[in-house]
Amino acid sequence: KGIPTGEIIERSEAHENDIPHRTAHVWVVRMKNGKPQVLLQKRAAGKESFPGCYDTSSAGHIHAGDEPLESALRELEEELGIKADESDLSYAGIFHSHYEKIFYAKPFRDNEITFVYVYDRPVEIDDLTLQEDEVESVKWFDADYVQEKISPPRDELFCVPREGFSLVMEWMMNNKNI
Repeated sequence: KGIPTGEIIERSEAHENDIPHRTAHVWVVRMKNGKPQVLLQKRAAGKESFPGCYDTSSAGHIHAGDEPLESALRELEEELGIKADESDLSYAGIFHSHYEKIFYAKPFRDNEITFVYVYDRPVEIDDLTLQEDEVESVKWFDADYVQEKISPPRDELFCVPREGFSLVMEWMMNNKNI
């Protein structure tokens, strides 16, 4: 349920042994020509899961002792170079995802409880500083296009979690003044 147990495990152990763990996702959003858009990162080719796929704007594991919001702010700065304050992020919800896939001929297990945040301040792609080992590039997408790509049958170029995307779209519908 996203409540820390007090047990500390390494990231690799969580994925190897299918252990539930917490993550924080930040979705960078905007309205353009009356349409909701999301900024997606293209994951670096060397990532252990979903290399080269379009994913959430920024995301990462919550370190032991950290709070979800603290982790969200850290990941946003590390991956995209956006230095935000707590008041710049809006909480959109929480979801659980659990899957197993094969990457590089070995199983990758993910059992995440994800805290979802929205960043709706103006962002220009040319002003971002991307974390090279994590993020190959970023691109703005119309939300309708992303919805189409992540609906069955899923376009494998998009690894955006449907549950997180739904939370963000719901947030945007309730906050149309962005």
